[in-house]
Amino acid sequence: METYLDMSKDQYIAFMQLPEEGPMQMLNLLKFKAEVPETGLTGTAQYDAYMAEAMPFIQQANAKVLYYGATQFTLIGPEGDLEWDKVIIVEYANRSAFLGMVTQEGYPSHLRKLALVDSRLVFCENLLGRD
Repeated sequence: METYLDMSKDQYIAFMQLPEEGPMQMLNLLKFKAEVPETGLTGTAQYDAYMAEAMPFIQQANAKVLYYGATQFTLIGPEGDLEWDKVIIVEYANRSAFLGMVTQEGYPSHLRKLALVDSRLVFCENLLGRD
């Protein structure tokens, strides 16, 4: 099974070609390690440590965490299988705000990677309220 913890070069290039204007939401689907050998924490606890260190960067980017929650039950999909442990949706003013945050010196992306077995980061555009 292939896992994804970073964007590929091709994904980065395609993302850079998207329009700059307007707010954007990033949907994060997260699957945690049972244990992080480097720290002795669970993946969930390691991700909590990442969020604590990432929050000042999120605030500095004027981004908003719109939703952060644990999955509970699958209504459509394989029964008894929760593919993702948590979901987080963060809104950024634009693409530059997101890229500026994740490339800023000191941003704790290494803590995120330690916590995860697999993830998806999906760019979204809110269509509510559009003509």
